[in-house]
Amino acid sequence: MKNYRKIFYLFGLVTMLVACNDAIDIDQPGRLDADAAFESVADLQSGLFGVYANYDLSGEIAFSSIFTDELSIGFDNGGQGLADYGFVLNAGSVAPAVFWTGGYAAINSANRLIEAAESITPEAGEEAQYNDILGQSYFLRAWAHWFLMEYFTTDYADDNALGVIALDRVPSIDEQLLRNTNGEVYALILADLDRAESLISTDTSDPTFANRDAVTALRARIAAYRENYTLAATLSQQLLDKYGLANRAQYEAMFLDTDNTEVIFKLERTNNDPYDGQGATGSPAAGGWAGARFAFVDATLAGSPYFEMGRSLFNLYDPADIRYDVNVAPTSLIDPDYTTNNDPATDILVIQKYPGSEGQPLMNDLKVFRSSEMLLIRAEAYADAGSINGATNSAAALLKQLNDARFGTDTALPVFANQTEAFAAILDARRIELSFEGHRYKDLKRLGERANQGVLKDPIDCAFNGACSLPATDFRFTLPLPIVEFNANPGLREQQNPGY
Repeated sequence: MKNYRKIFYLFGLVTMLVACNDAIDIDQPGRLDADAAFESVADLQSGLFGVYANYDLSGEIAFSSIFTDELSIGFDNGGQGLADYGFVLNAGSVAPAVFWTGGYAAINSANRLIEAAESITPEAGEEAQYNDILGQSYFLRAWAHWFLMEYFTTDYADDNALGVIALDRVPSIDEQLLRNTNGEVYALILADLDRAESLISTDTSDPTFANRDAVTALRARIAAYRENYTLAATLSQQLLDKYGLANRAQYEAMFLDTDNTEVIFKLERTNNDPYDGQGATGSPAAGGWAGARFAFVDATLAGSPYFEMGRSLFNLYDPADIRYDVNVAPTSLIDPDYTTNNDPATDILVIQKYPGSEGQPLMNDLKVFRSSEMLLIRAEAYADAGSINGATNSAAALLKQLNDARFGTDTALPVFANQTEAFAAILDARRIELSFEGHRYKDLKRLGERANQGVLKDPIDCAFNGACSLPATDFRFTLPLPIVEFNANPGLREQQNPGY
């Protein structure tokens, strides 16, 4: 996997969008067509590397962290992210435009590879490789559609709500496509995952390529978001049985990219990537190292952090928890009397989630699915069913299991008075475990009301602008369709999300 981005430019000839303002303006004249670009299974393999080059979580990590309560404005901030930090979100904002066009660029690249594969007959001995390439392409197309659904549908659990434009082909340049319902988009996603599972190799040893376990993990996540907790419980348990949880040493090594014990699927980042530093605020296809979304130089106090850890998040960490060591840089300035002193200069919480690898500061692999997320999905399923307390087969038992692994000792078994308390504990556990991994915005959108929680920043972090809280029911937990899309596809104006 270390070399795939070096050769993605071959596929770029047929996948790059010439403008970012039209998700369906794809079939550009003068472009090298698939029949000429792909003539063999080896060409398809190179093309698959190019499809992967369209996928990136760093912009999603940045937006989720800035818009919610994971961050505070760093001492070296020069104006970066202030609109998102103040909950300013509209059809002209950066994130909706880049998320929308990036998602459709990824879908376009997968569609072109799938269509190209139809004209190629594998030679003897190439059938398994051919099927694996095609299977991964179907998975990547499903994942890109799901990425768009996460941000642009108002209600994951309502099949009749508007979703996004479902694209299982490369449309012609003059088509004006409208949004499909959630049910229609889910049907395409799940059909693609069925195809992927039937075609992808049974080898799951390399988490940097989509494999059958990644298919199961995506199914589990989708089922949880749709509140189909019977299915979510079954799928997440399958992965927990196989992967388990990392111990403290393995957990720390995972974020140095030297251990994959609980990694189901990740996007590898390596030197010589066509990704450089901060990139754009968006995902996928944004470019950039995740650590560079928070600091200019490195993950230390001297590394010019322009975002710091939010105090309300920091206050949830226990120094005895290995997640404290992973997320909080030891060079941080920690003021135990910060509420009295009320001076951000004495309380600088430097984020160390992405310290760097291969000698490159701030560049780390991007974890897409981990077994700890599967455990928390399983805990949701127990809570939804009312199994909130008890030493076994309960939400409380699973949260204790996670804490035992992260503290390296026997921890207290939680006790919840009701489902609201259980969901609040699960949401807090997700906030701690999955911090700076791009989940917080979506978690509040889908679980915040059940947990009676929303965005809540520490007063010291929002004193300068007053944007301290945002209820989970706020319309801004769904992104607007971007105005740049309306320029080329005006019919979508009538399908804009509520509030915009």
